[in-house]
Amino acid sequence: MRLALRRSLSIVCAALALALGACATPTSAKSPACVPQPQLGKLEPLEIVTGQGRARLMVEVADSPRERERGMMCRTAMAADRGMLFDFKTPQPVAFWMENTLISLDMVFIRADGRVLSIQRNARPLDRTPLPAGGVVLGVLEIPGGRAAQLGVLPGDQVMHRIFPK
Repeated sequence: MRLALRRSLSIVCAALALALGACATPTSAKSPACVPQPQLGKLEPLEIVTGQGRARLMVEVADSPRERERGMMCRTAMAADRGMLFDFKTPQPVAFWMENTLISLDMVFIRADGRVLSIQRNARPLDRTPLPAGGVVLGVLEIPGGRAAQLGVLPGDQVMHRIFPK
């Protein structure tokens, strides 16, 4: 009986998602349907100075409450040279989670002076576990999962972007 009910509910949910033009999340039956998200705006340059050299990325900036809430939700890919920078306007403790995020991400938590405070590496898609910064930050940079290690990004490295003072 439960299996039949669950199957019927799944069919109804799938039909509703199709009717609304949503894309179903193939990796989790628990995740609600996702509506594809457009890019937030124009891309801006960001540079990270690491022990291995300088890494240059182009980032979308999420600087409004709505943009920060939406973030990378429902996106299916991110290029290696791209990212999303969350600007909180004032330094504060933050924690992120991966609900409705379909790709693995590295989260680079950045202090007000532009220095990397901490890194959450390879955050799991669709996971609701809070991932805290471990202190007060002004910004968070999300890049493809594993990319921070490839670039050699470590706590203490300098992030250069217009939201951080020079």
